[in-house]
Amino acid sequence: MARKFLYVIAFLIALAIAGAVVYRIWGNDLIRWTFVPGRPFEPKGKAAAQAYDDPGMWLARPDLPGNPALWTPAGYQPRTTPGGPAVFFIHPTSYLSGDHWNAPLDDKEANDRAALFLRGQASVFNEAGEIWAPRYRQATFGSFLTDAADAGRALNLAYGDVQTAFAAFLKQIGPTRPIILAGHSQGALHLTHLLKDKVAGTPLARRVVAAYVVGWPVSREHDLAAMGLPECTRPDQRGCILSWASFAEPADPSLVIDTYDRSTGFDGKPRRGSQLICTNPLTGTPGATAPASANTGTLFPAEDLATATIEAGRVPARCGERGLLLIGEGPDVGPYVLPGNNYHVYDYSLFWANVRADVARRVAAQ
Repeated sequence: MARKFLYVIAFLIALAIAGAVVYRIWGNDLIRWTFVPGRPFEPKGKAAAQAYDDPGMWLARPDLPGNPALWTPAGYQPRTTPGGPAVFFIHPTSYLSGDHWNAPLDDKEANDRAALFLRGQASVFNEAGEIWAPRYRQATFGSFLTDAADAGRALNLAYGDVQTAFAAFLKQIGPTRPIILAGHSQGALHLTHLLKDKVAGTPLARRVVAAYVVGWPVSREHDLAAMGLPECTRPDQRGCILSWASFAEPADPSLVIDTYDRSTGFDGKPRRGSQLICTNPLTGTPGATAPASANTGTLFPAEDLATATIEAGRVPARCGERGLLLIGEGPDVGPYVLPGNNYHVYDYSLFWANVRADVARRVAAQ
């Protein structure tokens, strides 16, 4: 499992780097030709309300054989007894093709990559409770490289699937069980909307242990209030939101921040210049600085990419002025770091053991 997980990181990030290099040298036209679908958006119906009653519509769920979210590195084990909170995890983009604006649900490559991401990301939650991660008609990678209306349509279609899956998840787990919400990248984007539309102002908000909105910016000024939960300010706080985006130093976040600053917040106002939520995953608190000695375990690949190990004391973290999470020079986890010293794909694995402990601490808090 570890071998496959590490290979997929290499594959996806190599493609992302290639796209970023092309963008810097040749500009929008060529990168759009490479990654953005050349055909119009294909309208598709909303997922049927009962669609996610089918176990085959899930990448991870408690009764799924070979559940990829149960992967752990040596020295760690997933929960072996029923109980604990139910975890709803929305995976990041795993569909890279320009053939369609949205991934077909039966696309094997996209589903296989998504399952592999669960091993390195959703696995941090597998000691706390049972993990549910839906397949969904995710927007393709190219949707994030254009302002075309079709990109927005693709994201809306993907979010519709996430909403339907979430309703099925709630039905399956019952009306009282505590919930952990989590996602990464595109999955975290959908999670911000799910919090706004389905959690804020409802009795469901009282059941949320925590929401891990990782790898997608959240404006403290323009987004947080609409999402219905406060920012986590204590390491043992329940019912709150954590968010971070990892960069080594010197950081050049322009490829991320420039796009973000052109967007509109949930309050209808421009996000330009607004402060991002930055939870330091080493402390579980906002705006904090922590040395590498506070890091109890980063997921590291072996040189041959055949295994993954946990190593403590290797990666520090501090929240910068704008709200990016800065990790010093950055660890040598291989050549697959994005331009600008962006450690996006490693947002969970850089702090794997600390996030795992953070989850346990918030579950135990009263």
